[in-house]
Amino acid sequence: MKLMTLAAGLVLAASAAFADPVEGVWKTQPGDDGNYGLVTISTCGSEICGVLGQGYDAGGKKISSPNIGKRMIWGMKAQGGGAYKGGKIWAPDRDKTYNSKMTLNGNQLKVEGCVLGICRGQTWTRVK
Repeated sequence: MKLMTLAAGLVLAASAAFADPVEGVWKTQPGDDGNYGLVTISTCGSEICGVLGQGYDAGGKKISSPNIGKRMIWGMKAQGGGAYKGGKIWAPDRDKTYNSKMTLNGNQLKVEGCVLGICRGQTWTRVK
């Protein structure tokens, strides 16, 4: 029993040790409609992905939306030094999917995406 507890503890410690620094909850900048959201970023196998957890209106009031729980980031690959690329990001305010890259700098995450030569970006702030 002690051996199983020790093994479980080592697995948890190893998982925490290998957690990607971008993992966590991020507050987006307001979109075209003034709404913003909280995105939970995690690892999905060897890639980084993100899901919209909650939406808020311009006044900070929770809003209900069919987009809550929807995948926003997928296929992103860590490049080292806080750089991520090769993924996609879906923007709910325009309902468009962009080829994306991200740059992590402390508690700020610069998210950029392009589709057909049209690019846009935001800087997200870490919530937790």
